[in-house]
Amino acid sequence: MQYGMIIDLERCVGCHACAIACKAEWEVPVEFGRNWVRRLGPTKVGDELASTYYPGLCNHCAKPPCVDACPADPVDVVFKDAKTGKTVTKSVAATWKDPFNGTVQIDKSRCLGCGACAEACPYGARYVNPALTDDVSSDGKADKCTYCMPRVEAGLIPACVQTCLTNARIFGDLDDPKSEVAKYVAKGAKGLEPKGASIGPNSRYYGKKKDITLLFQDETPELADMGSVKRRVMMASMVKPAMRKARDLGLLGLAGAMLVKGLSEKKNDE
Repeated sequence: MQYGMIIDLERCVGCHACAIACKAEWEVPVEFGRNWVRRLGPTKVGDELASTYYPGLCNHCAKPPCVDACPADPVDVVFKDAKTGKTVTKSVAATWKDPFNGTVQIDKSRCLGCGACAEACPYGARYVNPALTDDVSSDGKADKCTYCMPRVEAGLIPACVQTCLTNARIFGDLDDPKSEVAKYVAKGAKGLEPKGASIGPNSRYYGKKKDITLLFQDETPELADMGSVKRRVMMASMVKPAMRKARDLGLLGLAGAMLVKGLSEKKNDE
């Protein structure tokens, strides 16, 4: 199974209901968004005038750069197939790709709040939510679209899909040839992908050729500077021992933050 979403640009009217529904469902801070809608055009594409919308969200990629960027210590997690009950144990960091449904998820209890995953995402689909703090990270936790997995596991559909006034968002199993999303792919729905890279986005777009051309012309993502990401990962790795020590000593708040800062600076000086 690989969950995916189709955005039918011929149906989208740019009303932002999807983005508002997502904020309401998951209490997303005003200044951030798990999804978004941007207007493109009107502009000339070939001999035609094109104008469309770019409803964006996490693409739950086949090869997600964000997963490789996460510096949290891996732990063994048991995953269960909702349909068959089959289980598999997989060693994962604080963000991972689910082996059964193909979604990319975050364990916020282990997230360091370093922002490495957000920097690695070529779509800008991740952010560090400063409201999500604990003794592991006083700066917040990474957050993003989850394809509303808690809703899906309860037999519902993602909030953005349910709220879409024109049924421009379609959600389902891309591996099921009978599903509506798979039929859209067969008709030519495509994912926005960085030039020269193959990361397999599973949120895809369908529409008139001129509008799809405009979308890819204006919004083709770029792979992050992995050197910069690795430096962020390295800094997070250096701070981790201090975080553990603060947690083990039960030092929270200002005292814990001062200890983390002091140990981090000592590590940097070495």
